[in-house]
Amino acid sequence: MNYAMFVIPCAYLLDLAAGDPQFRWHPVRVMGRFVEVLERVLNRDGYNRRLTGAILVFLTGSAAVFFTWAVLDLSLSIHPALFFTVSVLMIYFSVSTKALADEAGKIGRFLREGDVISARKNLSLIVGRDTAAMDEEQVIRASVETVAESTMDGIVAPLFYAFIGGPVLAWFYKSVNTMDSMVGHKNKRYAEFGWAAARLDGLLNFAPSKITAFLVNMAVFLYGKDWRSSIRWTARYLFKGPSFNSDTAEAPMSGGLGIRLGGRNFYGGLAVDKPFLGDGLETLHVKHIGQSIAVCYLVSLLMLVTGGIFQMRNFS
Repeated sequence: MNYAMFVIPCAYLLDLAAGDPQFRWHPVRVMGRFVEVLERVLNRDGYNRRLTGAILVFLTGSAAVFFTWAVLDLSLSIHPALFFTVSVLMIYFSVSTKALADEAGKIGRFLREGDVISARKNLSLIVGRDTAAMDEEQVIRASVETVAESTMDGIVAPLFYAFIGGPVLAWFYKSVNTMDSMVGHKNKRYAEFGWAAARLDGLLNFAPSKITAFLVNMAVFLYGKDWRSSIRWTARYLFKGPSFNSDTAEAPMSGGLGIRLGGRNFYGGLAVDKPFLGDGLETLHVKHIGQSIAVCYLVSLLMLVTGGIFQMRNFS
C-alpha cells in the first residue's frame, strides 16, 4: 500500500474538521513576517525595485522550498509515520476551505442581522479593497468575488501543486501567493517592487484558474443552479492570460448564480474598474454568499476527487 495516496485526503479532511488555526507560528504567518523583514531591507529609494523585488521572490521561494524539504527529510529519517504526519500537516496548513467558508459565513450572518458595519469590518480581513463606505450590496458582491477567487488560490491551486509535487511544491506556490498578497499591489510603494511576485503568482495560477472554472461549472450543475450560463461565462474568460485569472474564477460563479459581479472597487482611495461578469438576472442578496460557499465546498471536493484519480493513475 502506498501511503502517499492518503496524505492529501487526510489533509483535506483535517482542514474541514479543524479549519485554519490562528496562532503566531502558523507557517503562513511566519512567512509573512519573513517577507516583511526582506521588504523593509530591499524596497528602498535608490534601488532598482524590479531587481530587488525579484530578489525577494527568489529568497522567499527558496526558503520555503528548502525549509519544507528539510523538515520532511528530517521526519523521514526519524520514522515513516512521522514523515506521513508532517506531510499531512504541511498540506493542511496550505489549504483553507473551511476558513474561507467561515469568514464569508460571518459576513452573511452580520448582514442578515442588519449589522452592515460589522460585515464591513469582517470583509476587510479577507479583501484588499476599501470597505468602510460599502453598502450592503457592495459587501455581498465583494464577498462572493472573494469566495470565487479564493476558491482558486486558497483551495484548488494548493491542492493542484500538492498533487503534482507534494508539500514542497505546494509551499513554493504558497510562498509566491503570500508575497503577491503582500507586495503585489499597483500603488506607489509596490508597483515596481511587487512586479515579480505578481507576475509569478499570475503564471502559477494560470492552470489552476482554468481548472477552477471547470470545477465551478460542475459544482453549479450539482447544486442545481444555472450551469449553462456558468459554462457560457467560463468560455468568455477561459482563454485569456494570467492577468485575468481572478475573472476566470469569478465568471462561472456569476453566471451560475445568476448575478452580476465586477465593477468599480477602491484600493487605498484609488478607483479600479473591473469588467462586469454575469447577466445580473438576480439582484445581489445575502443568500448569494451562502450559495457561493456551497459551490466552494463542492469545488474543493471535486478537486480532491480529480486529483486523487490523477494520483492513482501515476501510482498504478
